[in-house]
Amino acid sequence: MEPEAYLRARAEEAARRAAVPVRVVVGTADALPADDESFDVAVASLVLCSVPDQVSALADIRRVLRPGGELRFYEHVRAQEPRLARIQRRADIIWPLTAGGCHTARVTDDAIEQAGFQIETKRDFIYRPTLITVLVSPHVIGVARRS
Repeated sequence: MEPEAYLRARAEEAARRAAVPVRVVVGTADALPADDESFDVAVASLVLCSVPDQVSALADIRRVLRPGGELRFYEHVRAQEPRLARIQRRADIIWPLTAGGCHTARVTDDAIEQAGFQIETKRDFIYRPTLITVLVSPHVIGVARRS
């Protein structure tokens, strides 16, 4: 699913080359174009930082997952190190305006649990391919189950 036209066209090109059938649809994370409890698995990869309302997006992901369904997530998150976390919170005044709505200081793993998911596995790590990405270098990857 991709709400932005240019990126959706790129996703459709990639889908045509995929080894398995892939359908790209228009939609947003807080209004998923799917029936209640219609999926076994949902994947959120570097998207929950930029949705306008993380609570609504996670509620809609939960809505479309069957009971016991999995949310597989890979996101950058607020730093555990207090100094970087303070810098991230300050950066979030400007960063979202210049980075497609991305927020550097969201505590996404906590938000996932608060949305009614039970995190089964989670790994925190630092990913910093360039100096400019220091603000978004703390990452988390894991699996949560709809309770």
